[in-house]
Amino acid sequence: MAFEFAKPWDVFVAGGGPAGLATALAARRHGLSVIVADGALAPIDKPCGEGLLPDGVRALRNLGVEIPQSEAYPFRGIRFVSEGTTAEAEFPRGTAYGIRRTHLHRVMVERAVECGVRMLWQAAVTGLHPEGALVAGELVRARWVVGADGTSSRVRGWAKLDQQQSDAHPSGNLRFAFRRHYLVAPWSDFMELHWGRHSQVYVTPIGREEVCVALISLDPKLRLREEDALGEFSELWRGIKNAEYASSERGAITVTRRLRRVYQGRTVLVGDASGGVDAITGEGLCLAFQQAALLGECLASGKLALYQKRHRSLLRRPALIGRMMLFMAGHSRLRRRVMQVFQEHSRSFAGMLAMHVGEGSARDHISNGIAVGWKLLKA
Repeated sequence: MAFEFAKPWDVFVAGGGPAGLATALAARRHGLSVIVADGALAPIDKPCGEGLLPDGVRALRNLGVEIPQSEAYPFRGIRFVSEGTTAEAEFPRGTAYGIRRTHLHRVMVERAVECGVRMLWQAAVTGLHPEGALVAGELVRARWVVGADGTSSRVRGWAKLDQQQSDAHPSGNLRFAFRRHYLVAPWSDFMELHWGRHSQVYVTPIGREEVCVALISLDPKLRLREEDALGEFSELWRGIKNAEYASSERGAITVTRRLRRVYQGRTVLVGDASGGVDAITGEGLCLAFQQAALLGECLASGKLALYQKRHRSLLRRPALIGRMMLFMAGHSRLRRRVMQVFQEHSRSFAGMLAMHVGEGSARDHISNGIAVGWKLLKA
């Protein structure tokens, strides 16, 4: 191990989750040497909806990672369900997959190792150093240090980038997510988003006999194991209440955060460490993969200012979608009217889904937005 630490690396990545692994893969594609350190042991799990939308699948494929068919379950669109009203649309292009987070992580680790990335598991990153980073107090020399250590990033704090927040952390945008797997055959080849008074529930098919149920709420006391939490979603609850659990309940936080700067000197952030949007968008993984591809290019050229500029652009569409969906979540009367429009005018919902996954032109999205607004006025 001491020999590995003595070797100078091009890129040191703190965090071996999907964002860190994607960055490592992107950097290797540009010929950079990469070492990744994480205090956990692979495969790493994280509570999430476990849906990978078509734009995320493409971003991952561009990094050289293919989703094995045996590890995932395809779904063809998104369905919204709210107070007896249903709206659904298929993705305009590409395939989406439901995949257990641990399966996705294992596939990415295997690909990273194949590409020559050096992995250090159960190796806690303990600080930054002018020549690189510290792992268990020992110096790892590197030209660039990447913080891919999640929402509560320590690297962000060490680099003083926490002081660059343009969105306050706890004031209204901090929410709580809980996830559990159920052994039940998927009743749909759509990912479903169920809207409730105080929470939203994602149901993602991840196998022939398994679904992932993720609940997001402002209330930290709301749990999937409590019947009251899912009792509000009567149709969904009837489908899973007698099903056997395939996993224990796990929780996490989801926060909308934007940073004014995502790099300082030779330290740069990616994924949730660099800011993010609420989990309701389902775009966290795709955004991380897109940022990683961009960061690999910018590390190779040494142009972190370019990464800063384009990072802001990548965040723009998911942030807009997130604001729209959170506004719907908090305004039940508006949500009822929007759902009525989407149910009666399926092309409007299809247009919104196309914008969500980055398909179609800006002109198409503006035209569809105007049409939806007009229909809302008439509803």
